[in-house]
Amino acid sequence: MTPTAPPRPAPRVGRLPRGPRDAITDVPGVTVGHCTLAEGDVQTGVTVVRPHGGDPYRDRVPAAGVVLNGFGKSVGLMQVEELGVLETPVALTNTVSVPAVAAAQIRAAIADNPEIGRALPTLNPLVFECNDGYLNDIQRMAVAACHYRDALDAAGSAVAEGSVGAGRGLSTFGLKGGIGTASRRVRTRARGRFTLGTLVLSNFGKPSQIRVCGTPLAAHLWAAAGEPESGAEPPEKGSIIMIVATDAPLDARQLRRLALRAGAGLARTGSVFGHGSGDIALAFTTAYTVPQDPARPMPAPALLHDAELDPLFEAAADGVEQAIIHALWRAQAVTGRDGHRRDALTDLLPGWAEILGA
Repeated sequence: MTPTAPPRPAPRVGRLPRGPRDAITDVPGVTVGHCTLAEGDVQTGVTVVRPHGGDPYRDRVPAAGVVLNGFGKSVGLMQVEELGVLETPVALTNTVSVPAVAAAQIRAAIADNPEIGRALPTLNPLVFECNDGYLNDIQRMAVAACHYRDALDAAGSAVAEGSVGAGRGLSTFGLKGGIGTASRRVRTRARGRFTLGTLVLSNFGKPSQIRVCGTPLAAHLWAAAGEPESGAEPPEKGSIIMIVATDAPLDARQLRRLALRAGAGLARTGSVFGHGSGDIALAFTTAYTVPQDPARPMPAPALLHDAELDPLFEAAADGVEQAIIHALWRAQAVTGRDGHRRDALTDLLPGWAEILGA
């Protein structure tokens, strides 16, 4: 089951117009599903981003990834870097559940394509992770293949945010973090309008670093919690996964450049890509697909000119910043392993609009 709650209003980032859902699913064909495990010491889950409704193994989408800081245990990035395509949906989960989810992806693809590893090439699963061990008893290894399948089957255009799916047990700036999403619409001079969507798995940052729309919030949060300003904080041990999707016709080289701009949005929130943080961005386009079958013709899309990329770069930076804010604003407080608790930002700062001048 995926707990849901009405979206909480959140600060608005940037000047670009939003899509109708303000979600990654505003990009045509993209869907998102969650499976949430929320019982006692188990506070974790799986989130799946599907690039289109077909078979991603047979009809692969162009993609590229960027590692801003590599303290992570993901699977599949090496082949994405080499070939520039996705062969599975993008899966998100906790650190020690990566192997289970990767195996589930492989099994699901073999069920649809029984000749994988025989007459057909093997599969490159793609699984990203964040460590939810503060709230979740990660040693339980509670995530199983059925949870990946449940998230995959649940994929749709409405995206629950906050303490759901892979974001159930995550923390951001010492607060409850999790899943956030956003979208922006851009206009290019020569090729018209495109949509760019973002989704984050937010689990990073020290409390003293938090900034929202450029405003530091640490002092306000410490005051609200009745705590002294922290002089010494533990080192950064979090992570963030940033997914960028667009319908603009780009190749893998251009998508890598687009993924890199996710880091600009992350930095605006206060992150310095700390030593112990796994900060990874992936960008893909739904504008065309690359066939697995060599007998099918390769596409020859009219790519967007590099000189037209700036609006997409702006949308990626704004969209990631907005998605992180949504993860914080939409999260519900969670109590998990050994009584550990993360409070929701909006519970601690009900007067946030006045603080931000919104």
